[in-house]
This record gives sequence, C-alpha cells and structure tokens, in this order.
Amino acid sequence: MKSFDSLSLLEQLQADTRQLIATATFLKNEDPGILLEQPGAGRWSVIQVLEHLNSYGVYYLPALKNGLMNGDAAVNIFRSGWLGNYFTQLMLPKEGRVKNKMKAPKDHRPAFHVDAQPVIETFLQQQHQLLELLELAKQKNIGIRIPTSLTKLIRLKAGDTFRFFIAHEQRHFVQIENTLAEVRNTTGKFQVAHQAG
Repeated sequence: MKSFDSLSLLEQLQADTRQLIATATFLKNEDPGILLEQPGAGRWSVIQVLEHLNSYGVYYLPALKNGLMNGDAAVNIFRSGWLGNYFTQLMLPKEGRVKNKMKAPKDHRPAFHVDAQPVIETFLQQQHQLLELLELAKQKNIGIRIPTSLTKLIRLKAGDTFRFFIAHEQRHFVQIENTLAEVRNTTGKFQVAHQAG
C-alpha cells in the first residue's frame, strides 16, 4: 500500500484543484460556440465534458462531506487502499496525455447544452466546495470509507476518493484541451475556406 503524509497529500490536491479552477475560469471567456461544438460525431463538446464532471460532483461532494463530518480526528499518515490507488493511477494523465480510453457509465453521460455559462459556473462552484472539503479533511481521518458512484458495495478511503475524483478531472481537462484545439482548427479552416470562396 502506498503511504502519504496526510497534510502534504491534501495540500497537493488543493493545488491541483486550484489549477483546475484557473483553467475553468479561463473557459468563461471563450467563445460559447466553440465550447458547445462537438469535434466529431458522437464526441463530446467542452461543455459536455464539464457536465460529465459535474455529474460526479453531484454524487461525490455530498458523500465526502457526510463521511468527513462523521469521521474521526486526523492521523499523520494516509495509507492508500490497493483499489483506490489503482483507480487513481488508471485515471491520471501520463505526461499530459490520456492513453487508455474508457466509456462513461450511462448515468454520467452528458446531455447537449445550449448555454455554456451555467455548466461552467456549476463546475466552479463544485471546485470551491472541493477546496473546502479538502480543508476540512486536514482535521479528519481520511482513511474513512466512502461508497463509490458505481456501487455502494465498493467503498474507497476518503483520501483515495479525493485522489481519484481529482485525477478524473485532470484526465478530462486533457480532453478539454484537445477538444478546444481540434474545434478551433476546424473552425479556422472553415473560416479560411469560407473567405476564399
């Protein structure tokens, strides 16, 4: 089992969350048409990716809050569970790339949206809640178990739940970056072709 200094782990996760907030805040100034455009048939727009992440926040943020509020006092060392560590490593982007593609569960597949801003605002609100929970977690034992969204029968330690949740977001922010590049490239080509015609 991988071991972490609990406080250092939580502070790193807070730093990771702040980076996600900074990137999502930047998206607020992006052209809504680009954020809503799908890069191809059956592929998600930037807003659909964020909506997918929001659906996980709806489940995990209250679950983490409930678990932490009823938890014991903090301990210095957090020992990751084998399953929690496996899920986290599976989600984490490697060198800024996502190598293993996965299919989203049905209840986490996003709908098409016509307004980008509310989805971005929800994501940002959830990230600020996440920062508050990570702060609360500094006073609590993050070895307590939290049921997963897949099934209540699988329970990950709170520390691993935080790690997995944030790694999942980081993974999809690589997707957002790639989607933006692809959509901008396609839009740019269309504009050039349109002007030439």
